[in-house]
Amino acid sequence: MLLGDSVALVTGASRGIGRAIAVRLAEEGAKVAINYAGNDAAAAETKSLIEEKGGEAILVKANVADREADSQMVEEVVKTFGRLDILVNNAGITRDGLMLRMKEEDFDAVIDTNLKSVFYLTKLASKIMMKQKSGRIINMSSVVGLTGNAGQTNYAAAKAGVLGLTKSAAKELAARGITVNAVAPGFIGTDMTAVLPEGVKEALLSEIPLKRMGDPEDVAEAVLFLASKRAAYITGQVLQVDGGLVM
Repeated sequence: MLLGDSVALVTGASRGIGRAIAVRLAEEGAKVAINYAGNDAAAAETKSLIEEKGGEAILVKANVADREADSQMVEEVVKTFGRLDILVNNAGITRDGLMLRMKEEDFDAVIDTNLKSVFYLTKLASKIMMKQKSGRIINMSSVVGLTGNAGQTNYAAAKAGVLGLTKSAAKELAARGITVNAVAPGFIGTDMTAVLPEGVKEALLSEIPLKRMGDPEDVAEAVLFLASKRAAYITGQVLQVDGGLVM
């Protein structure tokens, strides 16, 4: 197995991309802490999927935008499993709207959840990983963080910020054996994209060279690679999983 007996914390893992990542890491031997904010049933389903495959997982309910909750969550993971080898900062929200009409609280909510939580958790995890002299941190960005998108100034700002944070953290932590990379998904089939009008979906698909939307599992495979020993000499990089949408 690629991950042996390592311990992984995946935020926003109750559904979609986060669930696919949690399950895939568990399939390769990792013990997984499944973070989620509110959907108990969905989180329990992710845990069941892992256990059905012979894996080990715990549920850690916490709002990642809450610094104290993040601290308690990381403490719980280490108390349960004894270490933390892989952190996947996946949790995120959207509060879309044109910039001129966007409420400040909607801007702040997206920054707090999608960017500041990455700072909080990377800081907490890196302290543990530095003592271990090893670790993998994978931050979920988006192609929107590379290109921008009308109606998503808050989301684009947060995801672009994740890229800058990733590169800076990679430089700070490399000497301690910790790699920090980002994954930038494109148009992925999740609950968030399922509600888009068919016309919008068709327009997006026409711009993707591979002519299909991605699956959560496509993103999970990229995260698995970056979390494994196969990516031991890769840090500070952005891996786009977008079917060629942004080149």
